[in-house]
Amino acid sequence: MTLRMTRTIIDQLLKSDEPSIRFKTRANVLGEKPESEAIQELREKVRKSPRVTKLLSQRLPDGSLPHHPYKKWFGAHWILATLADIGYPPNDESLIPMRNQVYDWLLSEGHWKGIKTISGRVRRCASQESNCVYSTLTLGIADERTDELVRRLIEWQWPDGGWNCDKRPEAVNSSYHESIVPLRALSLYARLKASDEAQVAAERAAEIFLKRRLFKRQSDGSAIKSSFAQLFYPPYWHYGILCGLKVMAEADFIHDERSSDALDLLRRRVKSCSM
Repeated sequence: MTLRMTRTIIDQLLKSDEPSIRFKTRANVLGEKPESEAIQELREKVRKSPRVTKLLSQRLPDGSLPHHPYKKWFGAHWILATLADIGYPPNDESLIPMRNQVYDWLLSEGHWKGIKTISGRVRRCASQESNCVYSTLTLGIADERTDELVRRLIEWQWPDGGWNCDKRPEAVNSSYHESIVPLRALSLYARLKASDEAQVAAERAAEIFLKRRLFKRQSDGSAIKSSFAQLFYPPYWHYGILCGLKVMAEADFIHDERSSDALDLLRRRVKSCSM
């Protein structure tokens, strides 16, 4: 892309009616300081936006939601993950009842009993615990239960560095879908908590994607799945190069040369959409 095209795209994003898009552009693209008064004011606009109002519209008088936390896409698990991703301002105690719903579910005895170890590998949809870690840290509502979820994630990590909920005994490779959110969560935890253990776990997880250049087979360089090369948002728990590159940037792996193929593909896609 040319510099002119890049500036045109940025100008379009800055004119968006959606404050979360303006916030992401100014904070993540233009590099404005998160603590600046202008960015803080913009995050307040995110809090009061129609999108957030709709997301929180089903809260009960006690602040909780009338659904199982994992109900797609209206349970507390998904609402908190979305708020964290779009720039909702941190330290809002009104979110604590929803946070507790997610904690109570993930740390319950029934949830624990459903976790199986088969052929020496824990079969776990680790995006669930990881979304909780990421959202509670980002939203400033984490407590010691987030630390426990991180401990479990690291304990469940597969030999190749990722996670998978596939219960077939012959499954030995980690899942892209179930490993990208743990990478995001653990790298954030490592940065905020200065945790060497979490950083090592994040580096191992990153290698799953980097050694495959984020979306290619190691054997012949073809796309692992056509959906991996598609651009979509929000990802929820589905992997694609846009999500992958975003997490690589957050985790400070974006400068690894092995991210270049996905970056080039993204540039081509954006250019074709802009023409």
